[in-house]
Amino acid sequence: MGREVRGGLATFFTMAYIVVLNPLIIATVKDADGQFIGDGSVPNVPLVAAGTAFVAGLLSILMGVIGKVPFAMAAGLGLNAFVTYGIASQMSWESAMGLVFLEGVIIALLVLTGFRTAVFNAIPPQLKTAISVGIGLFIALIGFVDAGFVRKAPAVPLELGIGGNLASWPIFVFVVGVLTIAVLVARKVKGAILIGILSTTVLAVVVEAIGKIGGSGTPDSPNPSGWRLVVPELPKEIFGFSNPLVLFKEFDPFGAFGSVSVILALLLVFTLLITDFFDTMGTVVGVGGQAGLIKEDGTMPRTREILLVDSIGAAVGGAASVSSNTTYVESAAGVGEGARTGLASVVTGVLFLLAIFVSPLVAVVPYEAATPALVIVGFLMMTAIREIDFTDYEIAIPAFLTIVLMPFSYSIANGIGAGFISFVLIKVAKGKSREVHALMWVVAALFVLYFALGPIKSLLGLG
Repeated sequence: MGREVRGGLATFFTMAYIVVLNPLIIATVKDADGQFIGDGSVPNVPLVAAGTAFVAGLLSILMGVIGKVPFAMAAGLGLNAFVTYGIASQMSWESAMGLVFLEGVIIALLVLTGFRTAVFNAIPPQLKTAISVGIGLFIALIGFVDAGFVRKAPAVPLELGIGGNLASWPIFVFVVGVLTIAVLVARKVKGAILIGILSTTVLAVVVEAIGKIGGSGTPDSPNPSGWRLVVPELPKEIFGFSNPLVLFKEFDPFGAFGSVSVILALLLVFTLLITDFFDTMGTVVGVGGQAGLIKEDGTMPRTREILLVDSIGAAVGGAASVSSNTTYVESAAGVGEGARTGLASVVTGVLFLLAIFVSPLVAVVPYEAATPALVIVGFLMMTAIREIDFTDYEIAIPAFLTIVLMPFSYSIANGIGAGFISFVLIKVAKGKSREVHALMWVVAALFVLYFALGPIKSLLGLG
């Protein structure tokens, strides 16, 4: 019981940033009609924050009760950006969220027909391990980037800190957090990750109180040495409330087909579908593997229920106008604390629901205090690499591409796609096509289409 509660708390604190970040992405950008989500005339960040927390809470509880696994859910990063800049820029927010809703319904039907579960079971065990390892690298990179430990640079894709130096107090806080959690994990201290997050948050509040560092600034007036997302100060008020239910009227399932061509609308749904489908599959494989939930034959109990709840998350996220909700890779933080059952997800869900009322308090935890957990959990997930036979190039090359392309392209789906396509191609080249499961052929073909969407849109004159 204790480790499940600790796990639920750890997962929440590594995910709580989404309550702040999701509205900053989708609530502050106008759609093609010049309107914002909510009341339309001005950005309504508190309302979308409340909706984000509400849906994440309900779905995380649903995952715990029905899926019975420690996988929490919330609005998917990457997907929300695609909805904002790739879809809402071409239609109204109501129509864009309608497409998200339709995508969720389609995925749910694929689960109910057994297709999604069958694809999950058709993946070779060592390729599943590669997915887990790739996600480990991916979430470690997320931790480093979100904390500002590594950043984009003019001359190179990434560099250490600010101009190659770790010259800011927020980075110092992050480093202390990583080292604290590393020591606690090495000493097998119960609650190591949660202790690390909370103690680093306290340090961040103290550092801000003394140094008055402030936020990262604006594009016109940047502050590279500032905190990356939220400034860790004690809030002036603890309680705050916006009614998230009003957002459920802000979606139109079929409005997109009147705003853009039917072909373009279908291509947008397909892009959402593939990304959501395989991001979730990768997360389930990765976090489930770390939790020891995957059997030797590569299957996992209650896969159908887990994937069904995740599919419902996409539909509910669209209906609530907070973007598609998906299983979060940060759930690995809770698993790292020992969480193994759905109770941890229920705990996380309840905390998200409470966040609707105490959102000012949730916003105290900065990236720099939460992301050290992702770095250490990334290490824990990386240890599974020993299960891959790198002397067998038929599996080693697809595994390698799966592992490296997740962090390098900042996408779980891209890594899975590269691994699947190369796996099928190498098997065919070696005259072993009969060893490829029929569904692997189907999925590899779908990924070829997914990667070719750009040229296809150009040929069809869709931009």
